[in-house]
Formats: sequence, C-alpha cells, structure tokens
Amino acid sequence: MLAILAVVKKPSLWPIALKQLWRIRRTNWYTRPPFLPVPEKSYIDFRIHTAYGSSEDFSRLAGDVVTYLNWCRDWPSRK
Repeated sequence: MLAILAVVKKPSLWPIALKQLWRIRRTNWYTRPPFLPVPEKSYIDFRIHTAYGSSEDFSRLAGDVVTYLNWCRDWPSRK
C-alpha cells in the first residue's frame, strides 16, 4: 500500500506505472474475479522474496518502486 501511495504522490510516474502494471497483468485476467488487470499474488510474492530475501520485508519497497519507475521512464526505448 505504501508503494501505491508513493506513486500517487508523483503524477509524472502515473503513465509508466500503468504501462508496467499492464505488462505484468495476470493472463486471462478478464475471466476470473476481480476482473482487473492485476498481477498474480504469487508473482508479487516471488519478486519481493527475490529482491529482499523475505516476502515480509516491505521496508524499502515504496522507494524501490519509485526508483524502478523512474528508471523505466528514463530508459531509452525503441517506439
């Protein structure tokens, strides 16, 4: 939740946050409740575990999400 709030405070990151969220959405998201294009919980748990060594350590998550979105936005892309 803190990661979401950190992104909400930075409107310049909203477009890239939506783009990245779309990229990691659950396959066939429209066939299962809650019918939202969100990632699988197991995927998020895996990413947090590989980044922090524990699925329960969220102390740096908000700052890391903002840093990652800034990196994604600034990365030169081939459009």
